[in-house]
Amino acid sequence: MPLSDRWRFPAALLDTTMDQLRTLLAVHEAGTALGAARLLGREQSSVQKQLDTLNRNFGTLCGEPLVLKRGRSQNVLFTPTGESLVDLARGTLKDWQEEVHDCRRRLGSRLVVGSTRYTLGFLLNAVELVTGDFDRRGVELKVEHVRTRDLLERLDSKELDLVCGSVLTRAGHDGRLDGFEVMEWRRSGLSLVTNLGPEELPGPSMPVGRLPELPLAVSADGLIPGFLRGWFGGRYRQELHIAAEIDTVQYGLELLASGVLRGCVLVTQGIGDAVADGRLQAGAGLRTLELEDDIGPELEVLVGVFVRAGERAAQDEVHPLNVLWGALAGENARWRRVMRKDRPEKTGL
Repeated sequence: MPLSDRWRFPAALLDTTMDQLRTLLAVHEAGTALGAARLLGREQSSVQKQLDTLNRNFGTLCGEPLVLKRGRSQNVLFTPTGESLVDLARGTLKDWQEEVHDCRRRLGSRLVVGSTRYTLGFLLNAVELVTGDFDRRGVELKVEHVRTRDLLERLDSKELDLVCGSVLTRAGHDGRLDGFEVMEWRRSGLSLVTNLGPEELPGPSMPVGRLPELPLAVSADGLIPGFLRGWFGGRYRQELHIAAEIDTVQYGLELLASGVLRGCVLVTQGIGDAVADGRLQAGAGLRTLELEDDIGPELEVLVGVFVRAGERAAQDEVHPLNVLWGALAGENARWRRVMRKDRPEKTGL
């Protein structure tokens, strides 16, 4: 019985494998069969054989080979057809991998979670509680580091299924969070950590409007620049006295503790509390002042657990996403009890 046109494909196309597509991408990245073999952990002869097969088959199908050999020790040259099929191969492999991950996520056999640095401890405590159950059920659990600036984007793109971390938000309703379900751990403002003495910078608090008077160590991205742009506009660097550029809070605290910089570092209130309580070694000997927002708009750090809206409700209570969510809720409750006991006037992270 003859095949209808919708089922007719060239044999050379049907013989192309995912592995051959991966080899094509590796050659494109490395430039040579030898370089691709090193990337893939394979013999050069195996890579060269696949490349020759692709070149022959698609040269026949398209009328142009995918790659052209050049002089000895030189990278191969990808033709326009080759470049087009590299893009297609990259998208094909990515789409298949994402769909497989989506299927495993739906069936509860894989969970990818992320955490910022200062919430990792809470996540790991919860992970420890569920690891035995996940192992028995064959659930693959992967934990990744995520930067604050990328948190919502990576969750929305389905790179991650759940994230513990912090986002900058406006007090009250924030439309950016409408697509997410949030377990709030804490909402707070910023604190100022300093090595300046009380005679230079009296405490226990200071208005935001006085920040231009102080030498500051400021990071280029993340939560803190978001606050500064909200308070002082896009030219906040011209408005403030930025004495040092830092890439992490840890580095800023070490600068102050060493005395190399005399000034201040803006931190979340949770980190400020940890410095004041002596729970951060890098902040030993430093003071914490609470920042009072006298400028507006009213901005907050929201610390918590984030998942895509509707995903937990779509699964039963034994789905790994809901099991881990429950463990994190328990960890949050435990931490709040500890904080109420140790510091009755403050709760949270």
